[in-house]
Amino acid sequence: MSFKFSIFTAALLVITCCNRQEAGMVPHALPESQGMNSAHLALIDSTVLASIEAGDIPGAVVGVVRNGHIVYEKAFGYKAVVPQKDTMTVETLFDLASISKCVGTTLSFMQLVERGQVRLVDPVRYYIPDFQPWEDPESGERINITVQDLLTHASGLTPYLESVKDYLDEFGPDSPDSLVRFIATRTERNFRPKTEQMYSCLNFITLQAILEKVTGQRLCDYAQQNVFDALGLSHTTYFPKVCPPKPELAALCAPTEMQADSSILKAQVHDPIARLINGGNSGNAGVFSNVEDLAVLSAALLNGGSWNGRRILSPLTVKRMLAIPQDNAPEVARALGWDTYALEPYTSGDVFGLGELRGHTGYTGTSLLIDPATNTAVIILAHRVHPADTGSVSRLRSTVASIVAASIGR
Repeated sequence: MSFKFSIFTAALLVITCCNRQEAGMVPHALPESQGMNSAHLALIDSTVLASIEAGDIPGAVVGVVRNGHIVYEKAFGYKAVVPQKDTMTVETLFDLASISKCVGTTLSFMQLVERGQVRLVDPVRYYIPDFQPWEDPESGERINITVQDLLTHASGLTPYLESVKDYLDEFGPDSPDSLVRFIATRTERNFRPKTEQMYSCLNFITLQAILEKVTGQRLCDYAQQNVFDALGLSHTTYFPKVCPPKPELAALCAPTEMQADSSILKAQVHDPIARLINGGNSGNAGVFSNVEDLAVLSAALLNGGSWNGRRILSPLTVKRMLAIPQDNAPEVARALGWDTYALEPYTSGDVFGLGELRGHTGYTGTSLLIDPATNTAVIILAHRVHPADTGSVSRLRSTVASIVAASIGR
């Protein structure tokens, strides 16, 4: 490469970065400019391709953010394989599945906390009067479940509906109010709050009910206005059944699972509770996004809640959200809405320090890691449930995280 060409390339990169930042996007940068090794980062290619070759996933998009810059971004394989093959692009939107708990429900809910509209110590019964507490089977002592218990999965609520079919037979589809009453009065409380951890989608559906009562808005509308639009995210949204159509975004979505009638889910949330009972507006799942928007969201969280002059949370609120509550038992070890990997470091790789590492995974094959200690984020968007729920991403998540961490300061 000639010296003149190098200067031209560098100048073009600077201009492109400035234009992207002015548009609210995260600028691209060479890994070396952010203290990372590009040759080592390139090892991501082979591990993703190996996962595709093994049939674990049809395709994926991977992004790495460091110091407010995208240092790696690449699409692999296919966006769809049925009814025909369609090549993956970085613009593709993915069903984030349970990452929705973080980027939709938690970020929205923490805004209510910092505005004084909700307290973490508030019992859920304050907002949902018939919400039953935990009752000690021996002494009869009754302990209220709090907002914090829901956010940290320390409530003891059963993880999911035992049978979505049985629920639908009794209450019918599109019955979110009945679902809240079911959780409030009929779902088992498995242990004393704050003493154990049991990951539960029902926790976040309950948080949704609280948010909607406090704000008077649907979660999908509140999050769109106050989180996604507030950050300038143009490719992040829910697809509820009752909403203004967004055909331009729906067309960019990666499909997920083939249904019994041979139809393919696309721009419809994969999770059965979210899709069939809550109509796409759900606290446990339902957000669709792409790598560029998740890069902005990650950069904002690593920057104390703001990006490019747009703030969604205060620095102290972000710090509180990502901290492990001290009044929970050590067996819980979760932050507010975020996994800490302190007890189960299976998807965080073998190199990142676990002290500040936070993240979440999604059933469909997505994952998001943010590491304030190194100012780094790792975004993996895959759809292991396309065209059938048979794929796997556990090894991919771990190996990519290790590669990214090991490229820092190399």
